[in-house]
Amino acid sequence: MAKKLYVGGISYSTNDGGLKDAFAQVGEVTSATIIMDKMTGRSKGFGFVEMANDADAEKAIAKWNGQELDGRKLTVNEARPMEPRAPREGGRGGFGNSDRGGRTW
Repeated sequence: MAKKLYVGGISYSTNDGGLKDAFAQVGEVTSATIIMDKMTGRSKGFGFVEMANDADAEKAIAKWNGQELDGRKLTVNEARPMEPRAPREGGRGGFGNSDRGGRTW
């Protein structure tokens, strides 16, 4: 069964292909994705690699955790499931809210 790994400390010059190639040194990589900032289009410095099986995932953690890739030291561990977030509040802040004595334009 495939296992997803969290990879932190990724260099801004590293792309998905480079990440996949690095992890393919220890086993079969199902996918490799670097998380990008929606506003700037720049890497957020972390990503996820999915290894084809648990044994390859363990080898990848042993090889890459604490090692350098493209000049940056990586943090590699098993990815945790995303925790549910509380719904966002608001939508009423800023100017123009006369209910709270704000300016009206």
